[in-house]
Amino acid sequence: MNNVNVNIALQTYNDVAFEQLFKMHYKALHAYANMLLKDVATAEEVVQSMFLKLWEKRDLLEVQSSIKAYLYKCVYHDSLNLLKHEQVKQKYQDFTVHTMNTHYQAASHKAELSELQKELQFALNALPEQCRIIFQLSRFEELKYREIAERLNISVKTVENQMGKALKILRLKLSDFLVLILLGLANHNEYLN
Repeated sequence: MNNVNVNIALQTYNDVAFEQLFKMHYKALHAYANMLLKDVATAEEVVQSMFLKLWEKRDLLEVQSSIKAYLYKCVYHDSLNLLKHEQVKQKYQDFTVHTMNTHYQAASHKAELSELQKELQFALNALPEQCRIIFQLSRFEELKYREIAERLNISVKTVENQMGKALKILRLKLSDFLVLILLGLANHNEYLN
């Protein structure tokens, strides 16, 4: 059948002729679509949809090759379009999940950090005055024990004893937050890598 005859045949198809075309090519087109898509149900949808479009637009079609080649070309393009659409959809879903997890983790981390800061301040305020001053000079101003001893006019041994006492008290008061501190350090290291 030449191209003119194919176009005339498509445009004058009645229900019986179209059903014959469907029965003649459906199985092979379904197998072809399944090979491209690797999914039997999706391949079935693509082929059925292609035949539906063919029926609806039969008056407008201009087939430049054999009807068989035309049908295969339609299934090929419809399958590729579906695969591209699925890739875009998957990338969007992955991005959305990643974004939501990142925002949730950031908000959760911020809340935990705020709670930890409150508890740390509460624990520091509970320290005896000299103990608190020595701890703050060591940890927040990063002074060495010798520098603290000189500044406060006390012995290095007193600084060591007071730091030991401060750490012991803080460890007890912040024991509930130790897990959060360790998780925070682990998450911080993941972001750095």
